[in-house]
Amino acid sequence: MRRLSFSIGLLVVLLVMAALPAAAAPGDTFPDIIPLPDGWQPEGIAIGNGTTFYAGSLADGAIYSGDLRTGEGDVLVAGQAGGLTAGMFVDPRSNALFAATALNGGANVYDGASGDLLASYQMIAPFTGFINDVIVTRDAAYFTDSFAPHLYRVPLGPAGRIDPSATPEQITLTGDWDQQPGAFVFNANGIEATADGKWLIVVNSALGKIYRVDPATGNAVEIDLDGASLSNGDGLRLQGKTLYVVRNQLNQIAVVKLASNLLSGEVTGTLTSAAFDVPTTIARHGNSLYAVNARFGTPDPQPAAYDVVRVDRR
Repeated sequence: MRRLSFSIGLLVVLLVMAALPAAAAPGDTFPDIIPLPDGWQPEGIAIGNGTTFYAGSLADGAIYSGDLRTGEGDVLVAGQAGGLTAGMFVDPRSNALFAATALNGGANVYDGASGDLLASYQMIAPFTGFINDVIVTRDAAYFTDSFAPHLYRVPLGPAGRIDPSATPEQITLTGDWDQQPGAFVFNANGIEATADGKWLIVVNSALGKIYRVDPATGNAVEIDLDGASLSNGDGLRLQGKTLYVVRNQLNQIAVVKLASNLLSGEVTGTLTSAAFDVPTTIARHGNSLYAVNARFGTPDPQPAAYDVVRVDRR
């Protein structure tokens, strides 16, 4: 009887377990596509505390804040006529959101929770360059200018304290850097930094090359990729010695394994998605990369649909 009771009990447990939904894999709890408001025209994306993400707008400079897990969100920073928001990055120490202002020639810093403006910096006169992307290190935020061989450094205080009165420092790119001439030719684009802040990595979109840059001097050394090209290179994300490079018009993310000295690397793979439509920049959360679809070339961008796309990284 005891054996019969045990068998019946085990059968009941198995039947109950079979009736329960299967446990979701980690990726299944996060949507692969997160819609943004129609007409948003995103270029930059950043990830802040927890599962919070931000997407900036080239239409009016607005910033959208959403949740990677639920896909829900709302406008955090309202847009304004003539506003532009390109590359963005969140300093996890302060939850400050740094945002490049593209043709407007500067950068804004916002509180990542409230959207309040903490500081505004002007690097160049409007429409004389394109302040494109940003990375934050222990003691500074660095910005690229896509139309000139310059980076801009905004100093930070202890624990990332923002100083609204700080003066941006211009850093000229020298060494192997090869600035390609021409109006609206995008050179320096995406930017990253090593964990210790000793080196910056910058992609030259016009040449399809990446460089190790000394943040103190601007000296750039081309990273030898054994002939491989990163044409259409845009946003960067560095994880350890793995560099992810968005190739916007190709709807790809190149995977580059870098040498420990950052003087050479190997393109080991390509990430893509059927949902990509000219992705520009990426952000990382766990084992996923999130890219915004800029959809450059859309005939009528104002009513068009825009979104964020998740892909597994490797």
